[in-house]
Amino acid sequence: MPTIPVDKAALFKELGRQYTTEEFDELCFEFGLELDEDTENSERPLVNGKQEAPQLKIEVPANRYDLLCIEGIALMLNIFRGRTPSPKYKLVAPPSGQLETIVVKEETSKVRPYISGAILRNVRFDQARYDSFISLQDKLHQNLARQRTLVSVGTHDLDTIKGPFTYEAVSPKDINFVPLNQTQRMNGEELMQFYEKDKHLGKYLHIIRDSPLYPVVYDSNHTVCSLPPIINSDHSKITLDTTNVLLEYTATDKTKVEVVNNIMVAMFSQYTSEPFTVEPVRIVSEHNGETRQTPDLTPRPTQASISYINQCCGLSLSADKICELLKRMSYFAQPSKTDSDLIDIEIPVTRADVLHQADIMEDVAIAYGFNELPRSFPSKSGTIAQPLPINKLSDIIRIEAAMAGWSEVMPLILCSHDENFAWLNRKDDGNTAVKLSNPKTIEFQVVRTSLLPGLLKTIAENKHHAIPMKIFEVSDVAFKDVRLERKSRNERHFAAAWYGKNSGFEIVHGLLDRVMAMLKTAFIIGEEGLDNPAMSHATYWIEELEDPTYFPGHAASIHVRISGKDHVIGSFGILHPSVLEKFELKYPVSTLEINIETFL
Repeated sequence: MPTIPVDKAALFKELGRQYTTEEFDELCFEFGLELDEDTENSERPLVNGKQEAPQLKIEVPANRYDLLCIEGIALMLNIFRGRTPSPKYKLVAPPSGQLETIVVKEETSKVRPYISGAILRNVRFDQARYDSFISLQDKLHQNLARQRTLVSVGTHDLDTIKGPFTYEAVSPKDINFVPLNQTQRMNGEELMQFYEKDKHLGKYLHIIRDSPLYPVVYDSNHTVCSLPPIINSDHSKITLDTTNVLLEYTATDKTKVEVVNNIMVAMFSQYTSEPFTVEPVRIVSEHNGETRQTPDLTPRPTQASISYINQCCGLSLSADKICELLKRMSYFAQPSKTDSDLIDIEIPVTRADVLHQADIMEDVAIAYGFNELPRSFPSKSGTIAQPLPINKLSDIIRIEAAMAGWSEVMPLILCSHDENFAWLNRKDDGNTAVKLSNPKTIEFQVVRTSLLPGLLKTIAENKHHAIPMKIFEVSDVAFKDVRLERKSRNERHFAAAWYGKNSGFEIVHGLLDRVMAMLKTAFIIGEEGLDNPAMSHATYWIEELEDPTYFPGHAASIHVRISGKDHVIGSFGILHPSVLEKFELKYPVSTLEINIETFL
């Protein structure tokens, strides 16, 4: 969940009262937020020679894009407290009576096909509002827009450019402009080279760099406004003196571009001369028949069942009471005139996260107060789930391993290619591991196909602890599987590692026997036991294994027979010295790894 820092004094001013840290923490909890930190009594960094103003660091749900700025937090908390009604956003005609237009060229469909727009007229910026405006763009870029790959936001001083605008895709050499906060004119190729090592913008260049055409927004004088999703033009940059702002959004996702548009204008339209008004932009897209007007600020109509809400919450609320609670969460609601069990609801444009009546039920519970909800037996509640069989089995194995004196660890599911293969003396056939196309670091190149790298890295990072170390993990690994739609599959494994001055082979073997006994899988010796009708329905045995991961002659594969079918579920043994050397371990390590899905 993202943590949003907001100016403490500014937020309390917007809320109309001062809170102690404990009081504000309680308010956040009631609304479904979490106060992570109040920096007033902490050492704060210097900003322009002065100590930074006290901040409140608030943790917000990842799906609440309307809470990523102080404007949204203050507005929603004021609505929740009944201090202000939910705003009714509306579109207004431009002063000239003629909508600004963005004409979309067909070539854009080859690189970044969608564009949306809006205008905020007569906006009043100060430094805090300006900083918040830029910050919200960055936060939307990071999460909802997936590092600008899905959506990117361009903001322009409308008084410095002239419509109608065009959205085109042209050769990089034919794009020539001065990028934001620069003085030198560059074409598209020069710009890529200039920003290649830039700490902020360099990470976005890959989105379009290899495309033969770059997307670009021009005004009527063929002045470049922006090169999305990389950078705006310095010609149209916004400042504290800007009063009319053109927002343009280019995207590869048709739905998310409108969500980002709605959030941006909803948050900052409160600073226009007539609050909560937005001037629309006409998008002309004749080549695909998608000419439209954006944004659409009409609330989404839906319905929710009164009986469903009451059942899930364990309440007996009337339709009017539920409507009253929903108004505290920024909805417009009234009892249905056609069905006594339904409520007609209008979802505001700020709540793109509401997809189902379960989301509405959750907001009713928040407004009612989670601490006020009655406790009820599972038979009376619609919110009690049953664990998946694989998770139930995993928990059973966890408990048994822990009771045997082993400590559970939880390494990351991503690792480097060498850790997953070369360091374990294993070869990559190219058809096993799921590889990341654009890993951020060498540590996160592949999704692990074995739990061993994580266990060995954990031991390596904790060598200062007393030995012997006995650790285990029950978690997923992943494999390529072209037969599936997602082209990969997860597999639940159990693995353990012993690290000490002796090999610990017999101890790992003992853990295997304990886990198998708990799974009601009998150990057999010799082939005569395989077909013995007196044996359990599940049996297992071990066979000598030659595997470069293990020391020669000190490894075994694990075989099980369940309902007449034989399976090789894993292996255990003493690791090869070269493996220990790669992970910088000076004592012997014995490991065990099995696939537990076989026992389902």
